[in-house]
Amino acid sequence: MSGHSKWATTKHKKAAIDAKRAKSFAKLIKNIEVAAKAGGADLAGNPGLELAVSKAKKTSVPIDNINRAVKRGAGLLGETVDYQTIMYEARGPQGSALLIECLTDNKNRAASEVRLGITRNGGSVADPGSVAYLFTRKGVVTLPKNGLSEDELLMAVLDAGADEVKESNDTFEIVSEPQDLRAVVAALEENGIEYETDEAEFVPSMHVELDADGARKFLKLVDALEELDDVQNVYSNADLPEQVLAELENDD
Repeated sequence: MSGHSKWATTKHKKAAIDAKRAKSFAKLIKNIEVAAKAGGADLAGNPGLELAVSKAKKTSVPIDNINRAVKRGAGLLGETVDYQTIMYEARGPQGSALLIECLTDNKNRAASEVRLGITRNGGSVADPGSVAYLFTRKGVVTLPKNGLSEDELLMAVLDAGADEVKESNDTFEIVSEPQDLRAVVAALEENGIEYETDEAEFVPSMHVELDADGARKFLKLVDALEELDDVQNVYSNADLPEQVLAELENDD
């Protein structure tokens, strides 16, 4: 699940780490193949590919897998890569909304599996546009506080195009327009500030607070969707308050 995830740690504890890692690798490899197909195998002349490769390296994807993905995407292995990005919309527990982003070479398979994943796990498929309007595409960088103050961080990234800095427990989140994301990351690097993730994400305009029962159902739904091979990202406006997180911790 991408985006505003105060509950990410809880969810990851409930997941099989190795399986998640393998799925993460598969997503990163797909992104490399798509970028190589779009702009060729030369990293120097293909910024999208350079970014996809650097993300894969940061997540410890083996270099052999990366190189093979570059060649496959660029057509150097005699294979054709043809992925489409498709968005599906769903409603979850207690009025929560989900946007499900797929990258697939088989639209019918993706549609069928996503629909099943939603309906079998307590969600309902939403009409096109009925959920999407609640989200805006933004650049989002997350980083640990590491003793940084919000003012110090703002000083570092404001001129690079950052719109706002959000604070949550031990982390900061920098939000920008998608086209300013690379400049924000460059500003962090210039100032020697370490960051964890940098993605163009769909950010909700409003949040829906879930109680413990709704949160359990919601996490089950998201986990089921994220396990699907064609699903790249799941975005939601669900918010799990601190007391709900504490209750979920006690479930373990």
